[in-house]
Amino acid sequence: MKEIIVAIDGYSSCGKSTIAKALAKYAGYTYVDTGAMYRAVALYAFRLLGDEAIRREAVIPILTNIQIGFVQTPAGQHVTLNGEDVEAHIRTLEIGNLASQISTIKEVRAFLVAQQQAMGVKKGIVMDGRDIGTVVFPNAELKLFLTASPEVRAERRFKELQAKGEKPIWEEVLADVNDRDYRDTHRSESPLRQAEDAVVVDNSHMTREEQMEYIINVFKGRSQSEL
Repeated sequence: MKEIIVAIDGYSSCGKSTIAKALAKYAGYTYVDTGAMYRAVALYAFRLLGDEAIRREAVIPILTNIQIGFVQTPAGQHVTLNGEDVEAHIRTLEIGNLASQISTIKEVRAFLVAQQQAMGVKKGIVMDGRDIGTVVFPNAELKLFLTASPEVRAERRFKELQAKGEKPIWEEVLADVNDRDYRDTHRSESPLRQAEDAVVVDNSHMTREEQMEYIINVFKGRSQSEL
């Protein structure tokens, strides 16, 4: 089978990263979590700027100081920020919210999109995010768009935070999901939208196994058709 680019977009807490990792492992492809890249920028900005971290004029000058990488650990792929493993730090609700706001800054998006496009030059890559199939790789051979109801996604996020030892409040988690949906779909720079040629997967009532079986079959068909 010919190596292709797989672009996975969708709403928050739809399991994009889980599916992307599993598909990359199945195909022997490289996996890139673009959301983690935005979270890393948000973490750096927060550490350096505090409450100023969402101000465009303050964020732009610090971008050139940021180096983001991915390393394999016994626990899986982790994100590094200027050489520091920041995987645990970027997965908090606070940094997630900040990343959603910082991602609306066009200079931040341009900074990261350029890096993401460079990663896909040789293909054989699975990348997930919010604008992969529409902006980063509009010509990707396979585009997937994952969705689920806000309530289902909030429940997933709620349990995820609990598993990390946090004490989330259900109503706040649901409100956060809805707020992020609004920001993602209404930002002026690369808003979240479904690519016209994307395969839509509503996983509200699908098990992970059912999702993977369906997506692998789609992947096989698409990669073979590119021969």
